[in-house]
Amino acid sequence: MPVPAQPTDEASGPAIEHRQGFPNFLSRLSPAEAALSADAGLEVALGGSAIAELENHRRLTAALGALAAQRPGTVDAYLLSVALDSDPVFGREAREAARVLARRYGGEGRTIVLAGPDGTSDDLPHGSLSALSIALAGIAERMDLREDVLLLFVTAHGQPTGLAYHYGDQGFGGMSPTRLGALLAELGIEKRMLIVNACFSGSFVPALGTPMSVVVSASAADRTSFGCAPANDWTYFGDAFVNRALRRPQGLRDAFDEARQLVGQWEANAELLPSEPRIAVGMAADSWLDPLEARVPETAMARTGRPAAVQEDQRTGSTDAQ
Repeated sequence: MPVPAQPTDEASGPAIEHRQGFPNFLSRLSPAEAALSADAGLEVALGGSAIAELENHRRLTAALGALAAQRPGTVDAYLLSVALDSDPVFGREAREAARVLARRYGGEGRTIVLAGPDGTSDDLPHGSLSALSIALAGIAERMDLREDVLLLFVTAHGQPTGLAYHYGDQGFGGMSPTRLGALLAELGIEKRMLIVNACFSGSFVPALGTPMSVVVSASAADRTSFGCAPANDWTYFGDAFVNRALRRPQGLRDAFDEARQLVGQWEANAELLPSEPRIAVGMAADSWLDPLEARVPETAMARTGRPAAVQEDQRTGSTDAQ
């Protein structure tokens, strides 16, 4: 049976709510303009606090400085888990996904989490497009690009042009697969596992798939995914893939198949259009994936939090597309 998340001693803070949507000058972009903006990684700040920005800068600097050095001759996993939306479900998911992936692949001491306050804690650098870029650059400096691996988990709302960045009523923007691919290319990160948990995230699979990469998406490029109500602890795909399948002593491909089937069952029960999660494993990716998979603990971890579909969506009748 699932167990509730354990309380922590972390600094607490109220969740940051969305009181309004994207500003008019962004919501009125034509499809072509929206695509160009996402390809450029457009990020807009409206009325933010300089003090809060300084605090976020200090938190991110400290997190990068605390990363353990890479070990010559060892395939080290460097993990970045990011919530690009201030809705608390994304912050909770990013935090717990980091714990699961770090334990599974030996990423303790080499993990950074970017997430806003989730109603119980506010101790991390907040997720944003600029923080994501800086964190990637810092990790690339610390890792050995010839042998180490980047594990990137991103959870957010999605749109046809890519990921949506939305922090309260102050931060807005978008990142397309083209923009993320350009960042990774600039930094020389070829060995990577990318898990993109958002609506329409299937667009990242062909765009970022390479012989040395693994790319996982919560949905097909033309489908939504579900379970992102702010009160939830997990989205559908996050619950199925991270909270359940990746906690078990099984390979990545088997874990994905388990999660895809479970998500499909939940969606069928709720009479939702299937999200159709995707995975692409590059033909040369097993060269680094096999050493990481060899570290998977033989004992399964206990699930945490409220199930995304079984309790919340069936009880309320909500679909909560991401």
